[in-house]
Amino acid sequence: MRIGIMGLGRIGAFHAETLSTLDAVDSLVVTDPVAAAATAAERFGARAVTSPEAVLAAGVDGVVIAAATDAHPELILAAVRAGVPVFCEKPVARTIGESLDVLRAVKDSGVEVHIGYNRRFDPGYVAARKAVVSGELGPLTTVRSTTLDPEPPPAAYVAVSGGIFRDCAVHDFDTVRWVTGREVTEVYATGANRGADYIAAAGDVDTAAALLTLDDGTLAVVSNTRHNPRGYDARLELHGMTDSIAAGLEDNLPLRSVEPGATFPGGTPHHFFMDRFATAYRAELTAFTEVAAGLRPSPCTVADAVEAGWIAEACTLSLHEHRPVSMEEVRKA
Repeated sequence: MRIGIMGLGRIGAFHAETLSTLDAVDSLVVTDPVAAAATAAERFGARAVTSPEAVLAAGVDGVVIAAATDAHPELILAAVRAGVPVFCEKPVARTIGESLDVLRAVKDSGVEVHIGYNRRFDPGYVAARKAVVSGELGPLTTVRSTTLDPEPPPAAYVAVSGGIFRDCAVHDFDTVRWVTGREVTEVYATGANRGADYIAAAGDVDTAAALLTLDDGTLAVVSNTRHNPRGYDARLELHGMTDSIAAGLEDNLPLRSVEPGATFPGGTPHHFFMDRFATAYRAELTAFTEVAAGLRPSPCTVADAVEAGWIAEACTLSLHEHRPVSMEEVRKA
């Protein structure tokens, strides 16, 4: 099949490289308003065009959107109007209101839209979900989801990110919903600034925690920071009445044990999200080729992404007002 790529920045180029190695993909059509599309095209054996419209006119079977967040709604809707299946990196849009507009527009379109929450394709996270679905853990009591970045993003990025809950923790929120199969009913969030003055200047925090109450009484704890110099740490723990398991507890875990004689973890710590989730990204794009071929529905819909976004909204409100916030409250706002 022929896949179009809109946006050739860091993640777009990474996706182009991955797609170029998939058996299902015969050719790529790429465009980017800033990056050197011709250079990328040469690198990946792709055809470079000058606009998203030209990508859609090139007979593509699916399109991957890796452009700036502000462009996501327009590009998603253009592809849907053209009847072309879409893979779009999260978030759907810059705000929850814009995301809802997209959701309404694509709901009855008949065109599949796949939003990029890559942890749904990581082998450890997939195994964790299977353990919950099978019942082998018994009723869950506690879920712990962690995303710790090795260093803060640039100031310009932070200023438009929407805050740590909308930008970073939203991956954890999606994971909690997907793995447990439950919905969040209430949140309590807090945060602090431990460095990088420009984060506080943007009205954001660089370290955050959120307590989520799920609709069956399970408690989920989400923790995030922009300052984890040992590496990129993304993990999930599930504690049930029968058993407890973890995803991400492997030899490249960026954590140092101080137990006498301990040798685990002994590998090179993950430093970047792209190496931590390299396998997941490949599986995610392989799944999209199946979506584009009509072999399966979207494994992460716009509606799924909006639900994670609502949790981020509730946590942001809780952080600023120092109080518990129900999901019903933010939905009515």
